[in-house]
Amino acid sequence: MLNIVLLEPEIPANTGNIGRTCVATGTRLHLIEPLGFSLSEKALKRAGMDYWKDLDVTTYIDYGEFLEKNPGAKIYMATTKARKVYTEVSYEDDCYIMFGKESAGIPEEILVENQENCVRIPMIGDIRSLNLGNSVAIVLYEALRQNGFAGMNLEGNLHRLSWDQS
Repeated sequence: MLNIVLLEPEIPANTGNIGRTCVATGTRLHLIEPLGFSLSEKALKRAGMDYWKDLDVTTYIDYGEFLEKNPGAKIYMATTKARKVYTEVSYEDDCYIMFGKESAGIPEEILVENQENCVRIPMIGDIRSLNLGNSVAIVLYEALRQNGFAGMNLEGNLHRLSWDQS
């Protein structure tokens, strides 16, 4: 199972959207405090819709506790400061993909200690960053693709019509 890690997320709607993406993909969500919101906030639940109750989510007091409770975890760190593009790594089916808080990203002290596992999403010009929910979806779906979309529906069905109609 893939894992998404949010380090000190600040905006409840982003976390709610990411939670919904995690439910839709069978991905575990890890939230590292402090959070910029309460997990009971209406905005968070609204963004996650009725899927939040189905989310596999774990919270941690801080980054140290996260590392302590996930020893040996292979952690990729998504940051605009990385030298490597997110498509240049091979994501293990049990890896962790970490994203930092919306206003500052992952602290540089953590990035420097893990520079070989830092990845970036290419962008044009001096754009600061993409929306956190979009960034998670982009990198997560690359990891899922690399792992053959294991356990996911690969075909859709029409509601009223059939794909086989001429």
